[in-house]
Amino acid sequence: MKNIRKICIWAIVIFIILAVGFRLVAAEGFSQGTVHSTMVTEKAVVGELLAGTSVTQTFRSECDQITGVTVLGTTYGNSVEDTLHFSLCNSQGDEIASASLDTVGLPDCEEWFVSFSNAPSGYRDQILTLNIVSENGLNNHAVSLFYGDSQSAGRYEVKVANEYPIIVNGTEMEGQLCLSVSGENIYKLARYYWAFVVILFGGLLLLCGWILHCTKVKKNTMVLRFITAFIKYRFLLKQLVSRDFKTKYKRSVLGVLWSLMNPLLTMMVMYIVFSTLFKSNISNFPVYLLTGIVCWNYFSEVTNACLTSITGNAALITKVYVPKYIYPVSRALSASVNLSLSLVPLFVVLLITKTQISPRWLLLPFPIVCLFAFSLGIGLLLASSMVFFHDTQFLWGVISMLWMYFTPIFYAVDIIPLKFLTLYKVNPLYHIIRIMRILLMDGVSPEPKAYILCLFASGVPLLLGALVFKTTQDRFALFL
Repeated sequence: MKNIRKICIWAIVIFIILAVGFRLVAAEGFSQGTVHSTMVTEKAVVGELLAGTSVTQTFRSECDQITGVTVLGTTYGNSVEDTLHFSLCNSQGDEIASASLDTVGLPDCEEWFVSFSNAPSGYRDQILTLNIVSENGLNNHAVSLFYGDSQSAGRYEVKVANEYPIIVNGTEMEGQLCLSVSGENIYKLARYYWAFVVILFGGLLLLCGWILHCTKVKKNTMVLRFITAFIKYRFLLKQLVSRDFKTKYKRSVLGVLWSLMNPLLTMMVMYIVFSTLFKSNISNFPVYLLTGIVCWNYFSEVTNACLTSITGNAALITKVYVPKYIYPVSRALSASVNLSLSLVPLFVVLLITKTQISPRWLLLPFPIVCLFAFSLGIGLLLASSMVFFHDTQFLWGVISMLWMYFTPIFYAVDIIPLKFLTLYKVNPLYHIIRIMRILLMDGVSPEPKAYILCLFASGVPLLLGALVFKTTQDRFALFL
């Protein structure tokens, strides 16, 4: 009773600390995020923007509040004295924002940014139209704008849909304006954060009260059995984790150093391949690549270890009673020790690449815990299947290889065709790795939806794996 009460108190204290700390660290990045739409690759210019020339581009807005637009232009190497008027209109043709750009001193063949002082809001996923008009451009003494019909995807160019072609003085052209729309996304879910925390806190209090009541009246429940078993067998769990960790490096010259070197060596090989043979335009590619490698290596190690966690301990299971989930859980915890060591070279590479240190790095335990939960869930499924169907280990070797290529480890998600993107995002590792990269590389907090998807993507496999394991565990001894 005393231990149960202590666990409940610690659970409440830790919940309060995590809830308040998460909101403070996530800060404004949790409530809103900056968006910059992708610009098409330049192909040609629309011609000189003489006085009165109008350039029109329709697009679908990706942000709630539009703060400005960027266009790719040329002055033909001249100092042009002109003013470009930018007006943004909604689908009804009403002007919702406007700005002007003085062409004097503009750099040649570079991006020009125009800011909207009266930034409109509430236009995400709506069709908008940008009109650009020259005030007094002169023949042979005017600026021009670039347009194109493809986007960069690594070393390749991918054709874009010409749903909204550029229009110059009423004439449609084959392609789109080299345009990037900048803005902010306001995440409404963030407004309900504290309400959500209060609901969860109330649920936690009810759960703790129910557990204490069951303990007092000596009522046997699944939750109470799990907590009691954890307290009773924690020493055994510690010994199993220690045994697995020591066995892995037994008779190895470098020993634990392999946990540091393995992700680094893998990254170096992949970096050489994808920076020379398959050129990538991903910014800070070493960090991008190593983050994916560390996450995938952990998932692979946990699932492969859990796969034989029951069959490999058949002698113990058939002779001594121990909760059978202890074995796959111990394998997952042992792999977590290796993960903590693998994070060391990741942070070293972050420092070498001069990635800015951010307080958002304190949120890294969230995707790591989700990765642990997801890996353990798949591991429980594999452990159960392996007892009844020994070919599981061979099938998993093929499936895991396909899964690796289905995960954005060394390539950008942009290369996935739009029609397959929804199916692609079914992969839980996509959401976990994405959050880790945003925290490490961008130094900001992802949108609230990303956290919810990550929880769902890791929680469902864990619950499914636990259910299948619990249902089949009583028959393990008959097949071992």
